[in-house]
Amino acid sequence: AREGLPSVHKAVSWEDDAMRITVLTVPDCPNAPVVEERLSWALDGRAAEVERVEVSNPAQARRLGMTGSPTVLINGMDPFAVPGAPASLSCRLYRGPDGRIEGAPSIADLRRALGDPVGDGECDGPPLDAAGRAGRGRLAPTADGLRGIQQAVLRHFAHTGHAPSIEDLDAVAAAHGRAAAEIVAELAAEDFLVFDDHGRIRAAYPFSSVPTAHHVRLAGGIEVWAMCAIDALGIPDMLGTDAVITSTDPVTGDAITVTSTGGHMTWHPSTAVVYVGQRSCAGPAADVACGALNFFTSRQTARAWAQQHPAYTGQAVDRPRAEALGKAIFGPLLTATQPADGRG
Repeated sequence: AREGLPSVHKAVSWEDDAMRITVLTVPDCPNAPVVEERLSWALDGRAAEVERVEVSNPAQARRLGMTGSPTVLINGMDPFAVPGAPASLSCRLYRGPDGRIEGAPSIADLRRALGDPVGDGECDGPPLDAAGRAGRGRLAPTADGLRGIQQAVLRHFAHTGHAPSIEDLDAVAAAHGRAAAEIVAELAAEDFLVFDDHGRIRAAYPFSSVPTAHHVRLAGGIEVWAMCAIDALGIPDMLGTDAVITSTDPVTGDAITVTSTGGHMTWHPSTAVVYVGQRSCAGPAADVACGALNFFTSRQTARAWAQQHPAYTGQAVDRPRAEALGKAIFGPLLTATQPADGRG
């Protein structure tokens, strides 16, 4: 760790003489893992050393050039610096190419900062962006009971294997002075959950109330369905439990099993990969991404599937990357809290 700093977390590292990228963040900033994941996609395998530096006081922020959490430094320089912006420990906001305000630079803007040309027609995010709500993450805000209801829905799935009714959520909603139906409608509008044609909860990422290609048996015997392959991989970490995930290769029909024990995952066959893709740059994950987030027995069958489905763009990722994506998106949903002062 650097002198005077509480901690440094390595996010990505390759060669010692590579470019240096530093993510300055307050402790527990929810946008720190978002910017690290976007950096990983923007770097696209090039040599770089990325570190996360946690800053806990204004003096450190001034010394390091942090004007909000997270601040990205490339070789010591802030490519997104706003002239006159003061040092700050508060949340930093970035305006994307489409004008939307977010808590992290977009993939396209990071690529530009790294010196890469970005085509006008390119999606402003990685193929997995829809699964992570365009980089905003799957953790609902604490305000107005949104996170309380989201977590109540997820726990109901985990304890029963099926979705709660709106009435099941009334007590939680009442504690926030609101009606459950109103809160779940807001969650659906922001793609934290999905309704069926009758207004019932059909899915709350990572869970589905209807059968999918991805079955998950939890250690306690509860059986659930996951919306997508990445969702399935995130469930054991989110619940802190062992689990067995079963799926099939869409091309060959062969079975794929992932057994999670004590946080370690064993894949069978060992050649299995996950295809990460989506068929448009915007829209709910259930519509634009889940059809492409599948397990395959090998890169060859994933490639064959991609050739058969040209509407989807994406790539096959290996087991460690797929596991890391699942944990990053879904792991914090039942444990993360927003700091009382609203920082980060």
